[in-house]
Amino acid sequence: MTGILVLAGTPIGDVSDAPPRLAEELAGADVVAAEDTRRLRRLTQALGVTPKGRVVSYFEGNESARTPELVEELAGGARVLLVTDAGMPSVSDPGYRLVAAAVERDIKVTAVPGPSAVLTALALSGLPVDRFCFEGFPPRKAGERLGRLREVAGERRTLVYFESPHRLDATLAAMAEVFGTERRAAVCRELTKTYEEVRRGPLAELAAWAAEGVRGEITVVVEGAPDHGPEEVDAAELVRRVRVREEAGERRKEAIAAVAVEAGVPKREVFDAVVAAKRSTG
Repeated sequence: MTGILVLAGTPIGDVSDAPPRLAEELAGADVVAAEDTRRLRRLTQALGVTPKGRVVSYFEGNESARTPELVEELAGGARVLLVTDAGMPSVSDPGYRLVAAAVERDIKVTAVPGPSAVLTALALSGLPVDRFCFEGFPPRKAGERLGRLREVAGERRTLVYFESPHRLDATLAAMAEVFGTERRAAVCRELTKTYEEVRRGPLAELAAWAAEGVRGEITVVVEGAPDHGPEEVDAAELVRRVRVREEAGERRKEAIAAVAVEAGVPKREVFDAVVAAKRSTG
């Protein structure tokens, strides 16, 4: 008889937010896989729980190697509890590989619902929450970050990001450049903790605020792109926009992709316009 994998949400700040079932699962699991065993120890002490099972580390550095071991434990009938430092496992945290491997082996996977920085920030942002998408952490390198943002520049759903405090100003400035300086956003800092703060305003204003220095755990919520309907852009205008971007230093492939998003047309249409223009001047 196979075991069961339990994904457990942990507090994102205030330990009293821990769901009651978390203590029960920590006490009863055969194996507790934790992103940081030291933080797990502090959590169990705060909850007054002593795990009866074996405690192992499960983090980004050993996730690939440890997943097969845990799957074998599950296949042998063990109840494995997976917890991360804060929030739900596999949401920008370790867990996806283990869940996928367990599903492939037809092992039951369940969850102990708990706090989520994504949903908490959305609820507090004051922005539309009926449709949203989670983008995780933006790339660290400036060029890659701009490229990723341009991919979602036309996205009309509300966007949610995680970001480190020392990169927040650069990320907000890049968002203002790509999404527009007046696009509304909310920076949610230290959610549920003593110094919780939610700053709301246009991206340019938030970028200027962040340039002064920000500390703590950060979640950024950004308003989706306005729905202006399809833009009427002829081939000559598409080519002009690509050339402007190329002259600014963008590679042609990136420029074509960005212009396609701006104009709301397929990339192939922009590519064909650029090729045709080159032939006519060649």
